Amino acid sequence: MTHKLHWLAMGLLVSLTAQADSLAEAQARYAQEIAECTSITNSDELNTCRMEARNALAEAKRHRFDPTPDSAYPKNLSQRCDVHSGDERAACDARMRGEGRTQGSVSEGGILRESVRPVLTP
Repeated sequence: MTHKLHWLAMGLLVSLTAQADSLAEAQARYAQEIAECTSITNSDELNTCRMEARNALAEAKRHRFDPTPDSAYPKNLSQRCDVHSGDERAACDARMRGEGRTQGSVSEGGILRESVRPVLTP
């Protein structure tokens, strides 16, 4: 085996090992999430919890899931404001950066972000 082929084979082996490790981690995370779902008493919420755990595992198997919570956060914040333009876009971006007043939580049904800006009338 040539030196180049040897390194290629080693790289492939390392890659396959990393994929197996990440799949094992994803399966362990899935088992933990399913175990956490068992504490839910509402049947709709229980079904949703199980479905989300299955979907996350499926995405991990496709190598399209990044379990790092902050990995897509900035992009997600920016995409929330894509429907706006001009001053409204700037105000939305500011709210997503934490400017203004924030109240509520996901468990309460949503987060309300508010910013107050003076508007000059002609």
